[in-house]
Amino acid sequence: MFDVIVIGSGPAGYVAAIRASQLGLKTACIEKSSSNGKPQLGGTCLNIGCIPSKALLDSSHRYADALNHLSDHGIKVTKPKIDISQMMERKNKIVSQLTSGVAGLLKANKVSQITGSAKIIDSNNVEVTNEEKTELLKTKNIIIATGSMPIDIAVAKVDNKNIVDSTGALEFKSVPKTLGVIGAGIIGLELGSVWSRLGSKVTILEAMDDFLPMADSKVSDDVFKEFNKQGLNINLGCKVTAAISNEKKVTVNFEKNGNQSELTFDKLIVAVGRKPYTNNLFDESCGLSVDQNGFISVNDFCETQIKNIWAVGDVVRGPMLAHKASEEGIMVAERIAGNQVEMEYDIVPSVIYTHPEVAWVGKNEKELKDVGVEFKTGSFPFAASGRALATGESTGFVKVIADKRTDTILGVHAFGPAAADIVQQGVVAMEFGASAEDLGLTIFSHPTVSEALHEAALAVNQQAIHIGNSKK
Repeated sequence: MFDVIVIGSGPAGYVAAIRASQLGLKTACIEKSSSNGKPQLGGTCLNIGCIPSKALLDSSHRYADALNHLSDHGIKVTKPKIDISQMMERKNKIVSQLTSGVAGLLKANKVSQITGSAKIIDSNNVEVTNEEKTELLKTKNIIIATGSMPIDIAVAKVDNKNIVDSTGALEFKSVPKTLGVIGAGIIGLELGSVWSRLGSKVTILEAMDDFLPMADSKVSDDVFKEFNKQGLNINLGCKVTAAISNEKKVTVNFEKNGNQSELTFDKLIVAVGRKPYTNNLFDESCGLSVDQNGFISVNDFCETQIKNIWAVGDVVRGPMLAHKASEEGIMVAERIAGNQVEMEYDIVPSVIYTHPEVAWVGKNEKELKDVGVEFKTGSFPFAASGRALATGESTGFVKVIADKRTDTILGVHAFGPAAADIVQQGVVAMEFGASAEDLGLTIFSHPTVSEALHEAALAVNQQAIHIGNSKK
């Protein structure tokens, strides 16, 4: 009998399992993916998502830097060459190191690692099936952390040859001369950036008329211009109607403003989002179900409608982000142990790991206007940052939004160097209910790109030092 069985070993699952065990609960973590008879831990993030994509983003950025920008620093190099196999080998080595690390962490924390496909029979019984046997495990609590999978679209069926999903896009053996991407969201932009830097002519087709609608409008506008300038040909309002793959090419038909068009690519990436993975997870009699979008319904504490069954991460509402999933896993483990822990969902940061980075936390102007909240803003461009200019990365800006009456920070938005880390500083400030004045009174090291956050906070109250203050 276990106190907790966690189904899934991604960022939500393995973190929940470790914390539950640390709290004195007898815990098992079930993972259906295996390699050489052992669980393939880490989920999508470590194996085919966050980590491998960031490895390739970094490699491709270094190549583009050597090709286009080192000469700006007086560093002369002959034309660099790409070794895709070595690049992929580096990526795979990083993945292997991290997944092995997860196995070590589970072992160190005395979490039982079980390989097999799990099916929930009821709140106290989980059936596990692998190649050797089927067994029934008893438990007091179940945490569902099965993650998500790429969304398929009927008009562009993935064949893992010329039409691939996000997983296949991390495994190309060579740089395609022409690359199409369906979807201009986070995944499409990151993958498009990788191959564009390495030499692909990239065209992105996005069905929506708005670009990055979840981000601040000024950020979205600047990002759109910059990425098109970098060579990502982003086309909005394009509804793909067919994608036909032959031996060497993919022909894509799409509709825009009532007109039909056709483009041909060497490879096509389908990156239209992800959906919860709950295939064969529930016994018909267990009482759990999913909504029309495949999500498991939970309350603010990730409890399902069935007592002692919890669900976290990509299978529940909210952004499909690894850090959100991990914190939900910790919250649930704590609550099972009897601790009244909760999550602050209003300050979950989002990041796009392109170059420059895009990041935000809290509300944007549109969201605040929609609910009638009066606010004030302050911005600071990296073009006025000494550190950004010194490193040759002066594109973008930082923006702080604060409550007009109380000065409390409501949102931090950044596009530029180290945007993710700058926004994380905003997350910490918001967690403690800081005001723009609080940030303005905080000492920031000089010279750093983080000073842009300091100046943006000062600009909220027309006190910026290194730019002119707008009259409001």
